[in-house]
Amino acid sequence: MLDERKKLILQAIIEDFIATAEPIGSRTIARKMNINISAATIRNEMADLEHLGFLEQPHTSAGRIPSSKGYRFYVDWLMAPIGITDKEVALIKKWYDERTRQVSEVFQETVRILSHTTHNVALMVARKDAKDIFKYVEFLPLDARRAIMVVVGKNGVLDNKIIESSKDIIVEDLRRVAKVVNDAFAEKRVSEISFEEVNALQSRLLPDAAVFESFLNVLRNTNKKGSSEQLFLGGATQLLNQPEFREVERVRSLLNMLDEQKLMCDILHRSDSAGTVITIGHENKFSGIRDCSIVQADFRLDDETTGKIAVLGPTRMHYGKIISTIDFMAKYMAELIKRYAA
Repeated sequence: MLDERKKLILQAIIEDFIATAEPIGSRTIARKMNINISAATIRNEMADLEHLGFLEQPHTSAGRIPSSKGYRFYVDWLMAPIGITDKEVALIKKWYDERTRQVSEVFQETVRILSHTTHNVALMVARKDAKDIFKYVEFLPLDARRAIMVVVGKNGVLDNKIIESSKDIIVEDLRRVAKVVNDAFAEKRVSEISFEEVNALQSRLLPDAAVFESFLNVLRNTNKKGSSEQLFLGGATQLLNQPEFREVERVRSLLNMLDEQKLMCDILHRSDSAGTVITIGHENKFSGIRDCSIVQADFRLDDETTGKIAVLGPTRMHYGKIISTIDFMAKYMAELIKRYAA
C-alpha cells in the first residue's frame, strides 16, 4: 500500500496525463496540486513510485507517465465516480428516439452513441439464441432484384441476409410474405418452428423460391448453432484522434484486430465476472491490445445476460465517466428493446 502523499501524487499524475497525454514533471505536479510540498520532495516521491512500478519514464522525456499497475491502483482505490449528467441523459435519449424504431436498430445505435460520447471504440456482443422468441421478419429493398431480409427475435436480430430474385421484386409482394410468416410464427420459440411448418407456407409465398429458402436457412442455421453471437462495432476511426495511435502501423494493427469478429468476441468473454470489468494494458492477454484498456459490462434482459457492451481505447481513458456511461446505456437499451418488442 502507498502512503497518503504518494497516493495524492499518483492521482494527480494520472488525472493530468489523462487530460493532456503529456509526461508530467515534478514542477508541474507541485504547481497543480497546490499543497505545501516542494518540487524536490515530489521528485523523490515520483522516483519511488517509478521504482514500485506505478510510473514509467519515456526515453524522450524527463517526465513520468502512469504504468498499467498505476492505472489499476487508480481505478481500484483513487478514482472518484463521475456520474452521467441530466443533460447527457437527455441527449442520449434524444439520439435513440431519432434513430431507432425497432429492436434491430437499437444495438447499432448503441455502439454509435457510446463511441461518440466516450471518444473511443465501442463494442457490443449480442446473443442470437435458438431459444429466442420469433418477433417478425421484414424486407428492405436494395434494388430491382435484391432485398435485405431481417429476422428479429425479442432479444434482438437473429439474422439478416441479402436475397436475390430471378425477376423484379415487387414491394407489396414482400410485405405479403412478411405478413404470412409473422402471422404464422409470432411469439413462438425459434427452436420450435419446424421445417414442416415453414414448408406448409410455401404455396402462400412468392413463386420465386429465394425468399422461402432464405428464411428456411435462417432457422436452420440458428437452430444448428443453438447459441451464437453478433458483434456490433462503432467508432473505430476515433482511434485516429488519440495521440497514442499517431503511428500508422500501430493503428492499422489494431484496426485489423477489430475486423476479426470471433477474436473480439473471445476478448470480451475473457472474464466471466459479473458487473463492470476493467482490463488495463498488460492485463490483456492479446498482444495487439497491450497498450489499451477495455471497460465492459453485461447487458441484461429480464434478469438474463444476453450480451456485453464495452469501450476499448488507450490506457489513458476517462475511466470514471466511461463506467457510468456504459452502466446507463446498458440499462436504457434494455428498456428500449422491451418497448419495441412489446
